[in-house]
Amino acid sequence: MPKVGMEPLRRKALIDATISAIGERGSLDVTMSEIAGRAGVSSALAHHYFGAKDELLLATMRHILAELTIDMRRALQCAGTARERVSAVVAVNFSDIQFQPETIAAWLAFYVEAQKSSPLRRLLRVYARRLHSNLMSGLTGILPKAEADRVAEATAAMIDGLYIRRALKDGVPNAATAIALVEDYLETKLGERRKQ
Repeated sequence: MPKVGMEPLRRKALIDATISAIGERGSLDVTMSEIAGRAGVSSALAHHYFGAKDELLLATMRHILAELTIDMRRALQCAGTARERVSAVVAVNFSDIQFQPETIAAWLAFYVEAQKSSPLRRLLRVYARRLHSNLMSGLTGILPKAEADRVAEATAAMIDGLYIRRALKDGVPNAATAIALVEDYLETKLGERRKQ
């Protein structure tokens, strides 16, 4: 008889094991058996909770996005000005939770897999819309809407691009450098506006 209350813990362990396995392998080329072994459960239990591997991958991406959303809401609540909102969005995307090797590898693998998987593509579109909306929540308080839209698009592209560049390097990700690059771009764009 299964222990009551264990399902959420096992699901979380399987999701964490998926991120770890993808991070180590650098691709989605991992098996349910490998993931289950890392999580300390049987393959049968992993299949029971998630069905096919695709469902586990989808649940893992949802988990990563949910963590990002929670952290983003918390950071935006603490931001007092429009400019602080923009900086909060940038900082959360490069936080210790998000900008770690395993999560970076998972993001990159999900981007690649989204070319073939409609559910993953939908999730990545949700992420892109949220990122754009969160950036706009600050930028529209500083710039005219059309200009804010362009700056938000470029900032989002920089964030995504820095994840890709980070995935191609060895060693520990340097969040401070990534944040500084994005902030330099933002200061350049916002400084141009102040001079007009």
